[in-house]
Amino acid sequence: MNSRQITRRSFLKGMGAIAAGGTLPVSLVELAFADSSRNFTFAYISDSHIQHIKGTQFVRNWDRGLIRSVAETNMLLPKPDFVVYGGDLAQLGTQAELDHGAEMLAKLNYKYHCVMGEHDYYLDLGRYWGKLFGPHYYSWDHKGVHFIVLNSILTYDKWTHERWPTPEQRMLEMAGLDNPNGSPFMVGKKQRQWLQEDLKTLKKETPVVLFSHSPIQKIYKGWNFWTEDAEEVQALLRPFADVTVVYGHVHQIQYNQIGNISFHAVMATAWPWPYPESYAQAKTHLPKITVPMNRADPFFERDATGWQFINLKTGRIDISYNLYDNTNRTVAYNRKTSRPEDTTYQSPEKRIPPQSHY
Repeated sequence: MNSRQITRRSFLKGMGAIAAGGTLPVSLVELAFADSSRNFTFAYISDSHIQHIKGTQFVRNWDRGLIRSVAETNMLLPKPDFVVYGGDLAQLGTQAELDHGAEMLAKLNYKYHCVMGEHDYYLDLGRYWGKLFGPHYYSWDHKGVHFIVLNSILTYDKWTHERWPTPEQRMLEMAGLDNPNGSPFMVGKKQRQWLQEDLKTLKKETPVVLFSHSPIQKIYKGWNFWTEDAEEVQALLRPFADVTVVYGHVHQIQYNQIGNISFHAVMATAWPWPYPESYAQAKTHLPKITVPMNRADPFFERDATGWQFINLKTGRIDISYNLYDNTNRTVAYNRKTSRPEDTTYQSPEKRIPPQSHY
């Protein structure tokens, strides 16, 4: 991506009929270095919410979304080095849903890494997911970048193990938004200790990219856009010069900067969410976000689904959003202000304020 601009047309080049109206949120990421031989790309897909009906029937919208995302990812130019799946493969965490999703992901022509979402976890506490995809948290190095996957959707043991009469009830409670019976997500002490050890041998100038499902920041507690021990995780990442946290879960365009850490949400292949304060049932607990976020059109239901092209230069992400039937947007890191900025909707006079209702 150093010398060429990746556009929707070049991204879909050679895809034929399947490319027509391509609207799914596959994220293409390129990490660019002074030594161009170190440059590489990876793709990102998230939040498919495969939902089983009965027998071989699944909710078609979510089913078709993942099938098409995988097919189009296989036709990416340039070819990514690997793919990340960002969590919530299933809707209710059943074996039928996870098997169906895993069968689709197996058609990827690349090595892929998986992040666990709460919809994958709370039926059997991730046991079957682990059989399919391996450890719940891990790390690897690739061409000078350190990648980390965390399971950020854990919660208090008492809530998990003592409160619910059946695993199915536990899953249904944690799957619901705006549910007073839910519980905040967290990484937990065990993983934080592991992360501390994992980071110990890294040089401070090593770019670090962390994948989680919940955002490792406190955005909105009512919808569980919230990680209870976010500050403790951020403190472990603070010594490093370039840190990026990429997350799913929120089904909308979000970005933020806290200290040295840039935060970027990826969109869903299933459906978009409105902004939390547009939802009237819950009291707003939004903190002040360092970087304002805004939808291009809050009345357009598909505005938070579409293509994302991500250019990550020495640890800092620029994202170009290609929104289906809407105005394209770019969120780019501004080194003068040391934060990501929406090039179209950053200024107050251009931003559309969140709506009170739809």
